[in-house]
Amino acid sequence: MPITPQPARPQMPDDGTRQLLQWGSSMVGTGIVAVLLLLTLFGGFTRQGATTNAGWFALIVALMCLPFGGLLLTLGIAKWFRNRRESSK
Repeated sequence: MPITPQPARPQMPDDGTRQLLQWGSSMVGTGIVAVLLLLTLFGGFTRQGATTNAGWFALIVALMCLPFGGLLLTLGIAKWFRNRRESSK
């Protein structure tokens, strides 16, 4: 009995969805790690800001990575859902 190959699913073009998901999640993860370090090891923060120099650095990294990474991750998730919907048609 010969083995017949299954028809391959059509490959979606590389539209950058995978890269958006990877970079967005890594930036959000970096921001979360920076916040955790700020709260645990780097002295925390008050109303005036961080209490140590390392705390200020962690605060800057967190405030840079969380919004931008969140936008990248949101865009990647939206593109993933769109690709999934288009491939099921």
